[in-house]
This record gives sequence, structure tokens and C-alpha cells, in this order.
Amino acid sequence: MEGLADDWEENRQTCIDVLCAYLRMPYKPDPGGEAPLPERLAFRANREVRHTVIRIIAAHLKAGAAVSWQGLDFDFRGVVFDGGNFSDVKFSGGEVSFGGAEFSGAMTMVYFGGAEFSGGTVSFGGAKFSGGNVFFGNAEFSGGEVSFTGAEFSGGTVHFLGAEFSGGQVSFGEGVFSGGTVYFFGAEFSGGNVFFGEGVFSGGTVYFFGAKFSGGNVFFGNAKFSSGKVDFRDPGDWSFPPKFLWTATPPGVLLPNQGQSQT
Repeated sequence: MEGLADDWEENRQTCIDVLCAYLRMPYKPDPGGEAPLPERLAFRANREVRHTVIRIIAAHLKAGAAVSWQGLDFDFRGVVFDGGNFSDVKFSGGEVSFGGAEFSGAMTMVYFGGAEFSGGTVSFGGAKFSGGNVFFGNAEFSGGEVSFTGAEFSGGTVHFLGAEFSGGQVSFGEGVFSGGTVYFFGAEFSGGNVFFGEGVFSGGTVYFFGAKFSGGNVFFGNAKFSSGKVDFRDPGDWSFPPKFLWTATPPGVLLPNQGQSQT
């Protein structure tokens, strides 16, 4: 299918749709080491094929690909990701949806490190981050629209370490942070708009240690804080701080120079 997509430009999108449709097929979880051998072998074979499809797609979204698939549409809605490497891919056009995708499993490692979001629309709306590790470290959000609206962060770890938010629009609105850990260590907010408005922080921890707020707009708006912790202490730059609509600092929110949250 990869070769057909590369050679048949007028129907390349159709070939990509077939690859994405395969990933959207029902996917049974790892049966575990106690399952019968045929069941374990079937799972491993299926997983290997799925990871191969992901590798093929990612390779065609990187700079220097012999045939670029950038600017086309990718429908990953509802896909279960128990691994995959999208590092250094470029989302520069088209519509890419991870809506309702599930990033789960204790051993899950999914990489978006160094990815460039510079155009088009990329949606993680309603995605579920419930286990494993998902890396957006050093990703660049410089254009287009990237949405985490309604995403659920309930377990595992999501990393935005060193990510750069310099343009476009990124929304975490209505996201639910109820468990696990989300890191923005060293992230740079220097342009564009980042929205957390209407998000619900009811558990887990969101860290902004060393983050640089030097431009652009970061809005927390009417975000709701009922438990958990959001930590802004020790920023790398606080010259253009986030905008809050709080009349008093919510419990669990640690601002610069604070040793503990305000009540």
C-alpha cells in the first residue's frame, strides 16, 4: 500500500485512508503472559503490523522523505496506541485527527518529540491519556490549530519538556486532568494563543518548572481547580505571565515565589 500511495499521486489520499482504517480496526489488549501461546502470538503479530503502519506514515511526514505525504488528511480517531514514533514529523497542512484515541498501557511509549505543528488542523480532542508515556518534548507549535479540547489525562505521563509555543492556536479547553502527570518543564510560550479555559483540574499534577512565558497569550480563564496541583514555581521567564480570571488563587495552584498554594 505504501508503494501504491507513492506511485499514484492522484489517489494517494485513498491509500492513506486505507492505512488509517486498518489502525482504527478493533484492537484487543495484550492478553498477558498467562494467556495460551496462540493467543499471545496472534497479538504480537497484530501489534507488529500496526506499528509498521505507524512507521510508514511517520516516515512520509518527515523532512527529506523520498515522497512526502505532508498536507494530506490522516484519520486516527479512536485508534489504540500502545507504541509508535512520530518524532520529527511535520504537520504542515491537511486535517489530522487523533480524536478519541487511547494512549494506554503501562509499557506504552508514543513519541511526538521534535514534531512541528506549523499548519493545518491537528486534533487530540477527547483523546485518553491513561497510561504509559507520551512525549511532545521539543515539539514546535508555530502555526495552524492544535486541539486537546476534552482530552482526558487520567494516568501515565505526558511530556511537553522544551516544547515551543510560538504561533497558531493550541487549546486544552475542557480537558480533564484527573490523574497522572503532565510536564511543561522548560517549555517556551513566546507567541500564539494557548487556552486552558474551562479545563478541569481534579487530580494529578501539571508542572511548568522552568517554563518561559515571554510572549503570546496563555489563558486559564474559567478553569476549575478542585484537587491535584498546578505548579508555576521557578519559571524560566515570567515577563508575560499567563492570564487568570481568579479573584483568589485556587487551592493547589503554586505561583512564582510561593511555597504552597493559596486558599
